[in-house]
Amino acid sequence: MFFRNDLQNKKAVEIKVPRKKTMMCLNESTLDPFSVIKDAFLKKMQNVHLNRYFNPISSSLKKKLANYVGTNTQNLVLGNGADEMLYYIFTAVRNSSEDYAVSLSPSYFDYKSYTSAVGMQIKFLHLDKNFDFNPDKFLEMCNHTNCKLAILCNPNNPTGNLFPKQKLLYIIEKCNKLVLVDETYFEFSGATLQNYVERFPNLILVRSFSKSFSAAGLRFGYAISNQQNIQQLKKVITAFNLSLLTQTFADTILDFREIFLQHTQNVIKLRNEMYESLRQLDGIKVEPSSTNFLAFTAGENSTSLFQYLQENEIAVRDISAHPILKNYLRVSVGTPTENHTFFELEKKFSEGRT
Repeated sequence: MFFRNDLQNKKAVEIKVPRKKTMMCLNESTLDPFSVIKDAFLKKMQNVHLNRYFNPISSSLKKKLANYVGTNTQNLVLGNGADEMLYYIFTAVRNSSEDYAVSLSPSYFDYKSYTSAVGMQIKFLHLDKNFDFNPDKFLEMCNHTNCKLAILCNPNNPTGNLFPKQKLLYIIEKCNKLVLVDETYFEFSGATLQNYVERFPNLILVRSFSKSFSAAGLRFGYAISNQQNIQQLKKVITAFNLSLLTQTFADTILDFREIFLQHTQNVIKLRNEMYESLRQLDGIKVEPSSTNFLAFTAGENSTSLFQYLQENEIAVRDISAHPILKNYLRVSVGTPTENHTFFELEKKFSEGRT
């Protein structure tokens, strides 16, 4: 056997979603960033030589990102998407196969995938029917020698809800373990704990350019924490982990960030419109959201609705695996035309069932 013994019973990470003409299943942006920054990016690339490891673009990107975040460059570490940041954090905190992280459930699917990948366990506190949780029960689960990390996704994916700031701060203050707050959807919620990074030595945040900055295919993410935590995290990160091509593209995005942030505001408006429209349909229940997606259900008819949308070339995400999300689907906010088509199909389906 050439690999770790525990790998035999693990499954490779695989994203299983329908592949249809209109992809409203992966919370992607409808804005192609290349169309916005193409000329500036290509001009900048003239001074970025891919036959070399080092380039001033790395320093430029960190300075611009620190300015955007409102922190110092020493408080940042960059990687290939938020997923790689999670993987490195899990790698850095794991001591043995007995160690575990604590998270909420349902939450981001791949917390389980990546803790497992590094040989770490994960335990879950299940959300209640209101998609909420008891912070003291969460802390109790963290109060064990083998717990190395607490994970809180805010806003939460796939439910879309935002947890109260004071609840998160209560957990961070009372917990003697590293607390990872996943702020992948920060720009859609406007809620962040960035101002508390220096106050709480056990706080680390993870963000991404995949959502608000429209660059899911770029694979660029970053972590924010105090300088000591960042230095420890760097010890498990490979040298030159982020390509100069990616760095240059991300640097250029930040030059045009107002365009992307305005697009985010437009998505929020469209999300709210979609939410209000779906609320009017008989047999459809939709949840409020602080992200770029909506969780909804047609009850026992959700499976039929899922198939009906596919037959009409629209892919949404089945998120029904957890008991409190039984029969739930998730739809990403699309273009006005895509949203209209989606709603009309929902309406037609709803009317056909009533």
